[in-house]
Amino acid sequence: MVAQAVELPKGYRLEWSGQYEYMQRAAERLVWVVPLTLFIIFVLLYMNFESIAETLIVLVSVPFSLIGAVWLLWYLEYNLSVAVWVGIIALAGVATETGVIMIVYLDEYYEKYKAQGKLTSPAALRQAVLDGAVQRVRPKMMTVTATIAALLPIMWGTGPGSDVMKRMAAPMVGGMVSSTILTLLVIPVLYAGWRGFQHRKDFRLAAIESTDSTPLQEDSTDAS
Repeated sequence: MVAQAVELPKGYRLEWSGQYEYMQRAAERLVWVVPLTLFIIFVLLYMNFESIAETLIVLVSVPFSLIGAVWLLWYLEYNLSVAVWVGIIALAGVATETGVIMIVYLDEYYEKYKAQGKLTSPAALRQAVLDGAVQRVRPKMMTVTATIAALLPIMWGTGPGSDVMKRMAAPMVGGMVSSTILTLLVIPVLYAGWRGFQHRKDFRLAAIESTDSTPLQEDSTDAS
């Protein structure tokens, strides 16, 4: 509209400044800061688990946490800004941390069932995953409750700088809510599917052996 309504004399030009110019500079940095952050998280997760599959399963919690963040930003009518992106980056770290704890519990019960020789069927694997996921509910709820309780005063603040702090806290509050629900439901399912794919041959052999052993027991009974 300015270009159509304003005729500039020769030798003059228009440049937009203020918040627009600041946002342009910040956007140029965020183009490589956000992917770099995700890459660092991926490397740290791989160094911890030494498994690409488990690393990717943990990273699934990041987009799930963004669902709640986007919804709350939309509800509060906040535009994307540098403060919002800082909150999203912080949310990615917290969501990854909670996902790591879930995988640790699932691995613990998986190894426990495996050492006891109980992993003989998909039902046994599901039970192991269920036992591990149930143990994760209380730590997850404690983490989410403490995080949200610490951020709510920032969301309700009205002092100097509160506009910026609110936009940093909003993605984390919304993201923690959706991450709580979806991480507890989705990560165990993905973990069970991955482990089931690993043991598909073992489950088939166990099913064949159990089927073959049944007629043998009947024959021995008849013979006696």
